[in-house]
Amino acid sequence: MKRVENKIAIVTGAATGIGQAIGEVLAEHGAWVLVTDINGDGAEKVAAGIRERGGRAESFRVDIGNATEIEAAVKKVSDQFGRIDILCNNAAYIGQWHDVLNATDTEWDGCLNATILGTQRFTRAVLPWMIPQKSGSIIVTSSIQGMVACPNSVSYTTVKAGLIGFAKSAACDYGKHNIRVNVISPGPIKVGYSPPPGHPSHTYQINNTFLGRTGLPREVGHAALFLASDESSFITGAVLPVDGGWTAM
Repeated sequence: MKRVENKIAIVTGAATGIGQAIGEVLAEHGAWVLVTDINGDGAEKVAAGIRERGGRAESFRVDIGNATEIEAAVKKVSDQFGRIDILCNNAAYIGQWHDVLNATDTEWDGCLNATILGTQRFTRAVLPWMIPQKSGSIIVTSSIQGMVACPNSVSYTTVKAGLIGFAKSAACDYGKHNIRVNVISPGPIKVGYSPPPGHPSHTYQINNTFLGRTGLPREVGHAALFLASDESSFITGAVLPVDGGWTAM
């Protein structure tokens, strides 16, 4: 069964890692997917891979720190289909994290402008299409670092916690339009910048999960699929940890 058959979806930060997996899983289950990323070539590679496997996808280069580029991506989809059913706000500023004393203004500006305001801008751009159709699923990728303390990551932790507040507020405001807004909070997931096995940071990660391992991007993708589908039609304002039990400790 294709669980999002003929739904129209936008996934941000989808050239690699979790965003790529979300886009691929949605396409496998019948959605048309716009793969967006600041890495335009990477986004097209993902979209091409989806098409090669029989799915439907196109790509669009978007810097989520740029409102004009966000609006252009949404216009592309709305002009083509006249509707938008799913928005996965996955893109975030990734840099080097520090504690309060050592976090730079550049680090803070990147987190606030891209991660927080990028999510706000994309959500603001799709709502005028979701409100008239009286339906929509907006999914925000936060992190367990928005829920529990982790060391040396004050800017990242702050904005990931802020995304949870953003989603809850939006869920409250737009539930009357049958628009659902939910959060996925991944724990340690194996992506390109993850510490390798044997590294102290990797050992720290697996020691903090009940399952004793790191997760795979597709495991987050399947959580997004559930929240995007009608199977979660009475779920909004929720935070779904995909973390191997980390936040249950």
